Amino acid sequence: MKLWSDSFKNGAAIPAEFAFAEPDPATRVRLAGNRNPHLAWDDIPPGTASLVLLCIDGDAPTVGTDVNQEGRTLPVELPRGDFYHWALVDIPPSLSSLPAGSHSAGVTARGKSGPLIANGGDGGTQLRHGLNDYTGWFAGDPDMNGRYFGYDGPCPPWNDERVHHYIFRLYAIDVAQLPVEGDFTAQQALAALHGHILDEAQIIGTYTLKGAQGA
Repeated sequence: MKLWSDSFKNGAAIPAEFAFAEPDPATRVRLAGNRNPHLAWDDIPPGTASLVLLCIDGDAPTVGTDVNQEGRTLPVELPRGDFYHWALVDIPPSLSSLPAGSHSAGVTARGKSGPLIANGGDGGTQLRHGLNDYTGWFAGDPDMNGRYFGYDGPCPPWNDERVHHYIFRLYAIDVAQLPVEGDFTAQQALAALHGHILDEAQIIGTYTLKGAQGA
């Protein structure tokens, strides 16, 4: 199975239009285009009943004390974990691409709606979005707290010494509907894949806000 994007090359930087935030000379960072990138695939294996797409940042700091704090930096060796940016499930095998901006265009304060996608799917199949990890990240922010379904792009700490890597991974599975219900999380989607995977493919893009200058 093959996966690619016209929005960025595998191993290269993701353009800011596909990120949640971008550098700003006056305020260090500002909200960015937050469009989902174009993705396309082929060579799915026989017996594929549906596809599942995840986007994971594997470089998220596990200790947030110094995140985005003036006079502090996050060293490369700081412990890291996964931050889930997207979970899209029940993609029909007849669908072979997602256009740029088709599932996210701009930052939606308090999050986009879900899990059902307003425009539905292909061939009568209803696609579903899972909750991404901005749901927990913004839980204590009175202006941004909410339920973040679907894609929300990169926003690594501006004081992080490590360049973050964003894995877009596509799974071909043997069931038409992933066995998750209700307002499921991306982590629950990943766990539900076990025992159903026929093949998988991935591409990786990088993003950093390091060096963003404040006023």
